[in-house]
Amino acid sequence: MILNDFDECKTSTFDPCEVENIIPGFPKIGVTCFSHTLIDRFVEIHKPEIIAYLGNTNWRVPVYKVNYKGMEIALFMSCVGAPTAVAGYEEILAMGLEKLIMFGTCGVLDSRISDLAIIIPNAAIRDEGTSYHYLKASDEVSVNPKYKKEFIEILNKHNYSYVEGKTWTTDAIYRETRKKVLKRKEQGCISVEMECAAMSAVSKFREKDLFVFFYAADNLDAAKWDKRSLGDDEKLSEKEKIVILALELALKIG
Repeated sequence: MILNDFDECKTSTFDPCEVENIIPGFPKIGVTCFSHTLIDRFVEIHKPEIIAYLGNTNWRVPVYKVNYKGMEIALFMSCVGAPTAVAGYEEILAMGLEKLIMFGTCGVLDSRISDLAIIIPNAAIRDEGTSYHYLKASDEVSVNPKYKKEFIEILNKHNYSYVEGKTWTTDAIYRETRKKVLKRKEQGCISVEMECAAMSAVSKFREKDLFVFFYAADNLDAAKWDKRSLGDDEKLSEKEKIVILALELALKIG
């Protein structure tokens, strides 16, 4: 299969450094999520400085420098889907980032996981294409080799419960068939999303630190899909508190 055609060479005919340059004084640690509403709300309240833009064919994504309790942190929105999320990650690494904390919604494959529950993935099934350009072919990639202990300490401090488990990263949200859902459950998956496997593969390939966590949204563990709090404006005040968890982790490991 073409997915077995992995090349270990670190350089390409078109590298991120040809799109972005190192920015002097760029924060070494960053926080990203997939919700423009959460980013916009934070920016509206705290008014951080724009220090760069991530570009794609559709729009420019601002990169903010946030001063959080005396630490400078890069804050930006990641685009949904493995290819665009990875492109943004590559470009922000080229600017000078060393560590990234990424969070976002996921679908749950276990109905016992409550709405907005925090999920810490420990492995991701590679049911997408992007990760195969960064790691040799395999069914799974390990996730979060570092900083889980520190994050759990923060969750306990802020009285958040959490669950750990395997996630299913897929490119095709409208092909999460009942047969596939049941198969992924048998393989140990408790969540489904679109970026974790690819982003984790990039972090390993580029030898950079990445920590990923989710907050539970729609439920796929039933005959009929349950939207629950999926959508940027649903339970917004509760979701805004999750941003603080990511910033607190950045402060702790930065």
